[in-house]
Amino acid sequence: MFTLYGRPGWGSALVEAQLVWYGHEFEPVDFDNLFTSAEAREKLARVNPLAQVPTLEMPDGSVMTESAAITLLLADGAGAKSLVPPPGDRNRAQFLRWLVFLVANVYPTFTYADDPNRFVGDKSAQGDYEVRIKIYREKLWRLVEGIVGAPFFFGEKMTALDIYIAVMTHWTPKRAWFEANCPKLMAIAHRVDALPELQAVWQRHYPKG
Repeated sequence: MFTLYGRPGWGSALVEAQLVWYGHEFEPVDFDNLFTSAEAREKLARVNPLAQVPTLEMPDGSVMTESAAITLLLADGAGAKSLVPPPGDRNRAQFLRWLVFLVANVYPTFTYADDPNRFVGDKSAQGDYEVRIKIYREKLWRLVEGIVGAPFFFGEKMTALDIYIAVMTHWTPKRAWFEANCPKLMAIAHRVDALPELQAVWQRHYPKG
């Protein structure tokens, strides 16, 4: 059995949705806010020294971190249910490109801005720092909006990228902004929201929708 260390609404939702999609048995272990709770960070650091989620303990006791790496690993042997285009698939290269784009470009904007004290010691500069990150994040999302297909990222076949979109549109700048500025991304998010296989996941992480 897998053990998923996370927090409702945070990045662990990305992995939880995939575990459920593939039918894996797992135990969720939820932590308090890792930005405000030293106790939570200390406990998680025993498994993942960076004290970040998602952290996935494998059935053999080994530990996997980094959502993109977990995404690729969980797809191994999944067959027709795989959320990752296989080698030789015409969408494989672009899937890898945009998966890494989300985790290497968009995701870090939360790492940097959620707790500015970690990166900007001068409190008087933190406000401008956060604003600049916000503007940059919105620019990144508009880039993604310009290339996505319909009804899913690559058309008819759903991939893990669609789960990323469904989860990450819940985060700042929030879904109202996406509705107004990135309607194609929001259309994808709504389609993933409606998947019957993932209803329990969304209810646990986003009970208010």
